[in-house]
Amino acid sequence: MTKDYKRSTKEFYILVSTKEQKLYLMKEGKPVQTFLVSTSKFGTGNREGSYQTPLGRHRIYQKIGANLPPGAILKGRKFTGTIVKANVSPDEDLITSRILWLEGLENGINRGEGVDTRKRLIYIHGTPHVELLGTPASKGCIRMKDEDIIELFDLVEEGTPVIIS
Repeated sequence: MTKDYKRSTKEFYILVSTKEQKLYLMKEGKPVQTFLVSTSKFGTGNREGSYQTPLGRHRIYQKIGANLPPGAILKGRKFTGTIVKANVSPDEDLITSRILWLEGLENGINRGEGVDTRKRLIYIHGTPHVELLGTPASKGCIRMKDEDIIELFDLVEEGTPVIIS
């Protein structure tokens, strides 16, 4: 896929709307791509152990999974060697295809003791549960369709700003 906006990834930022259950790839204050997502079924919040999606200013701390096949299952941020099968149980909270590991930038809000987004292992990642996209269903992370997370992964760099509202 060739898009004009693909050339200058350093100018991008990501905006996640938990209300709309959408992720916007932004450039110069305007959305250049929109993706349906699923944030936490437990709502928003930054406390450790809450399973909530953290709000505020973040950045992509690390990109994980480059060149893995769509549906690749990751555990502990490593490829298990398994590709997701059809009919995955809704109780199985699988991380598939790619991971954009987030790091909070606001001390006491999403960075630091008891609220640290990176230590909470909050990711933007692929999911086999595409039927749940558009509704809050995760355990804190931001879930995307495998094809969408692969596209987004290829467009952004580590350090890209992420705002979750």
